[in-house]
Amino acid sequence: MAKDPVCGMTVNEKTAPAKSDYKGNTYYFCNPGCKKTFDANPEKFTGGGKSTAGHGGHRM
Repeated sequence: MAKDPVCGMTVNEKTAPAKSDYKGNTYYFCNPGCKKTFDANPEKFTGGGKSTAGHGGHRM
């Protein structure tokens, strides 16, 4: 299991609806919206600080 770096949800790597590769690491997301947020600013979620970003609701 992986943790969605945007919202913090636990995600199964095998069934994750979205994923991104960044600097040699693969990140898994609970939905395409979280992936889009990550892809727009990956350093915010992979940098030295912890993200305080919330879910903000999912649209599917």
